[in-house]
Amino acid sequence: MECLHYALNLPVSVVITGIDSMKILDQAFEAARTFKRLSAAQRSAILTKTQHAAARGEFEFFKISSIFDGTAIHTEWLGDEPRRLTQLMP
Repeated sequence: MECLHYALNLPVSVVITGIDSMKILDQAFEAARTFKRLSAAQRSAILTKTQHAAARGEFEFFKISSIFDGTAIHTEWLGDEPRRLTQLMP
């Protein structure tokens, strides 16, 4: 809940919560229902508590591996590099 409230405090228009069950859906609804702006100290405390896990990426394999990245296997999906970019390349 605390992490959902943190995410809702960020300057974003959408928070994707990764709902995989009714229990998690209910949690997301509760987070939205009980949402209040966090102070700078509250945000900092959440970051401090999650710093160790976040640094290792152990809960976000999509960010630290190519397993979930179809473009790693199918580079043709990326298309050609923009001309402006290729002009910058040696």
